[in-house]
Amino acid sequence: MHTLEQLRRGELAGIKRLDLTCELREFPTEIFDLADSLEVLNLSGNQLSRLPADLPRLHRLKVLFCSDNPFTEMPEVLGDCAQLEMVGFKANQIRHVPAAALPAQLRWLILSDNQVSELPSELSQRPRLQKLMLAGNRLEALPESLGACANLQLLRIAANRFERLPDWLMELPQLAWLAYAGNPVSDVAEREVLASHPMEAIALEQIQLGEVLGQGASGIIHAAQWNNRSMAAKLFRGEVTSDGLPHSEMAACIAAGNHPHLIGVAGPLQSTPPGLLLERISADYHVLAGPPSLASCTRDVYAQGRRFALEEALAIARAVASAAAHLHSNGILHGDLYGHNLLVNGAGHCLLGDFGAASFFDPASAQGQALQRIEARAFGCLLEELLERCDEVPERLWQVQRACVAPTVSDRPDFNAIIAAL
Repeated sequence: MHTLEQLRRGELAGIKRLDLTCELREFPTEIFDLADSLEVLNLSGNQLSRLPADLPRLHRLKVLFCSDNPFTEMPEVLGDCAQLEMVGFKANQIRHVPAAALPAQLRWLILSDNQVSELPSELSQRPRLQKLMLAGNRLEALPESLGACANLQLLRIAANRFERLPDWLMELPQLAWLAYAGNPVSDVAEREVLASHPMEAIALEQIQLGEVLGQGASGIIHAAQWNNRSMAAKLFRGEVTSDGLPHSEMAACIAAGNHPHLIGVAGPLQSTPPGLLLERISADYHVLAGPPSLASCTRDVYAQGRRFALEEALAIARAVASAAAHLHSNGILHGDLYGHNLLVNGAGHCLLGDFGAASFFDPASAQGQALQRIEARAFGCLLEELLERCDEVPERLWQVQRACVAPTVSDRPDFNAIIAAL
């Protein structure tokens, strides 16, 4: 994090990224002194409600974060920033998104946790758009014109007011990661799935919380002891995240049931905030990949030089396909099928985690069939990442991968067919 004093003293000349969180109420004009180098500007966590009309003077600016500010409208000046491709206004008070505010090069738009009730149809005129994060707003529908967004790959519309999912959404050729829980369209299925998987709650007094093992957008994970067993307790923050609502994540974890490639759930915790008691994962498990970067947008980042033996890659792929097939049979869409949500140990055993983007559906419905094949595309992306890091891959495996990412959604296999092909 940088300081305003550093900026004013000229100590930040030539930097490509500036992070300023210091109760700003006005845009510091000294930022323009960085115009010839600045590519990423993070002004999150301030008190800003407007941006200067001459913002395009930052002619190299590609990424702008203004989360946790009191903006009520997405500033139109953003549309004049020629290189701007990622815009983040999470947790503001935005009600209005003018068409003029959409940069021509837009790839990634974050408007999670605002008050948006309508999006401009002109959003479909941003051909590079890949990632659209709209959880926690007041949307009842999406512009039908978004059906033309051929490059849209990740969509988050959880915790809105959707009564139904549009049919055109099921036909987007590159959509792979979708989250829509916390809407009326999903609520009934969520209740039905939970009702079919009753699980007794565990009083918080029955466990002993230990050190923090990790934390994410939806909660904090503690070491825990319960009935002389080493466990993990996830205590949710209770607020909307970029993916959705904690109660939907809890419901999905519980309803997923037992599977050798899922993290076991002992039960929900009777606590405030709510929580889950989970099986403790051995320390020899590690995350398969890092999450997408600003540059990669929707694709995970692997350690440089990371290679897989073919059998190792196949073991991971089969584990994920098996877990996904199990979830789908229980009416659960994972929504975030990524390498960064996989834990792998030295023996090659794999666990699929992070249900923060999980949604609920009827597997027998027409949309349910399409949703399963949308997730098949996410698997195809993961399989590609694994296979391209292997030597001498049989052509049949590349055929499976290509089938999973077929541009026509109905042409893709479901996970039972994927398992058989692997």
